[in-house]
Amino acid sequence: MRAIRVASAALLGVTALTFTAPAAVAKETDITPFGFSVLPSTIAAGGQVALLLERNHGGCRGSATVTSAVLDTVIIPPHKSYATAVVDWDARPGAVYRVTFTCDGVSGSTSVTIAGGRPDGPTPVPLHPDRGVHAGEGGTSIAGFDLKELGMGAALITGSIGAAYYFSRRRPGEDDA
Repeated sequence: MRAIRVASAALLGVTALTFTAPAAVAKETDITPFGFSVLPSTIAAGGQVALLLERNHGGCRGSATVTSAVLDTVIIPPHKSYATAVVDWDARPGAVYRVTFTCDGVSGSTSVTIAGGRPDGPTPVPLHPDRGVHAGEGGTSIAGFDLKELGMGAALITGSIGAAYYFSRRRPGEDDA
C-alpha cells in the first residue's frame, strides 16, 4: 500500500514538472556558411534597415546580393559586411516579407515585419561594425521569461513536490478523526 502512495506522489511531481517546463520552439532557419541578419527585424514602411553579413569565418568571400519584395536589390561588396536599404513605402503594415542573402552560390533567407504607421522620412540605423551586433533580451529575462514568471513556475514546482512528499509520508488514519 505504501508503494502505491510513493509512486503516486512521484508521478504527481513529475507531471507538475512536465507541465511547468517551457515548450521548445522550433524556428525555420537556413544553414549557410555565412551569417546574415536584418536590423531591425520590425520596421515601418519607409524606414531604413541594416543588412548585416558575417564574413568572419570565410563563408562568403565574394559579393553578396540581398533581395526582397520590399527592398531594392542591394549588393554588398566583398570588402564590406553591411549595407543599408530603405523599405518600400507601399509595404503592408503587419505583413512579413522574406529577405534573401546570396553569396558564392549559396542562399539563405530571413524575414522582416512591417510595423504599423509610417515615419516622416528614412529612419537612420546606427551601425557600429567595430562593436558587433547588440543581441539578446538583457535585463531580467531568461529565454523570454521574466523573473515573475520564473518565480511562479518555481513556486508551483516546489508546492507540488512538497504536497507529494506530505501525502506520501502521511500515516493511514490521520485524517479519520
